[in-house]
Amino acid sequence: MYFILYGLLTHYQGKRLFIKDITHYLVPPNGKPASIAPSLLTTKKGVGTEGSSVLTTAASPSSDATAVETNGSAKEVNGTATKPPYPYATAAEPGNPTVIPTEILKQFHFTFLIRHPRSSIPSYYRCTIPPLDEVTGFYDFMPSEAGYDEVRRVFDYLRSIGHIGPDMAGQANTNSNGDTNDAEREREREHEHEPDKHNGTPNTATNGTTNPAPSNIEICVIDADDLLANPAGIISAYCQTTGLTYNASMLKWDTPTDHAHAKAAFEKWKGFHEDAIESCELKARTHENKKKHPPSSTHSTTEAEMSEWKAKFGNEGARIIAESVERNLEDYLYLKGFALQG
Repeated sequence: MYFILYGLLTHYQGKRLFIKDITHYLVPPNGKPASIAPSLLTTKKGVGTEGSSVLTTAASPSSDATAVETNGSAKEVNGTATKPPYPYATAAEPGNPTVIPTEILKQFHFTFLIRHPRSSIPSYYRCTIPPLDEVTGFYDFMPSEAGYDEVRRVFDYLRSIGHIGPDMAGQANTNSNGDTNDAEREREREHEHEPDKHNGTPNTATNGTTNPAPSNIEICVIDADDLLANPAGIISAYCQTTGLTYNASMLKWDTPTDHAHAKAAFEKWKGFHEDAIESCELKARTHENKKKHPPSSTHSTTEAEMSEWKAKFGNEGARIIAESVERNLEDYLYLKGFALQG
C-alpha cells in the first residue's frame, strides 16, 4: 500500500530534492522498539572520546558503520561474523519510532499520502495472487505491511517535536487574534488527556513537557479520494504549502518523453502502477466513477463489499481483506482528520 511518503529535502546543494517512499520501511516491524540505523551513526575518534557514537547528517553517511546482510542472515565482513541487521545494537532516541535520527528527519518537509483501507487493501491483495503475482513478484499478502500504524506514529512524533504543525495546509489556520484554527484546537482538546495508543503515556514531547513551539511547516496530509475528486484544487494547495509554483501542466504527462520517463521510473514495480503509467493526465472523477469508488467513510465493511471481494478473491481472500481493513480503519480516520482540502 502506498502510505506514505515523505517529501522535500530542503535546500540540498542549493536545490530541493523530492523523495517518495513508504513510511513503513522507516519503522521496525510489528511494533518493535526502534534504534538508530548503524549506517547513520559514526564513531568519534581521539583522546577523550572513548569511542562514543554521534549522529551523521543525510549528506554524510557513516563510513565506519558495520556492514550487514540485508536478508537477515549472518555473514562474514572482513573476517568478522556479523549479526542480522535488526535489532540494531545502537541507542534509541526517546519517542522516535523510526531508525532515522531526528536531526535528519527535521531536514524534510513531510507530506503524508493516505488512502482508505477499503480501497488500498484489496488493491494490494490483488497484486499478490494469480495472475498478477507473476508480474509483481509478490506471492504473499502480509497484513502487517499495511503501514497505517507506522504512518500514524511517525506523524504524531513529528507533531510532538514541533517539526510539523499546528497549522494545517489548505486551511485558514489563524483567526484575527492569531490563534490556532478552531478545528485544530478542538482536536488538540480531544486528545489532550488521551493516552498515547502505543506507549500508554500522555501526549507530550519526548522530554515529558508540553509540545515545543511549532516550526513553520504546515501539516500536510493528502487523501487519495480527495486528490481524485479535485486534482487541480489539491495540487494547487499542495504547491502553496510547499512553496512551489502551481501550473496546470503538472496534471498532464502526454508526450512520448513523459511516458518513457514514467516507464523507466516504475520498471522495478511492474504490475503495481500500470494504470498510472498508461494514463496521460490526472482529471477529476466523473459521476460514474464516483459510484464505483465511493468517498472515504467511517463505516465498517458492508455486505455489498464482502460480496464483491468474495467474487474477486474467494471466501478466504475476502476474510483476510475485511480483517485488515478493520484493523487499519481507526488509524486512517485519525489521519484523515488532518487532510488537506483544495
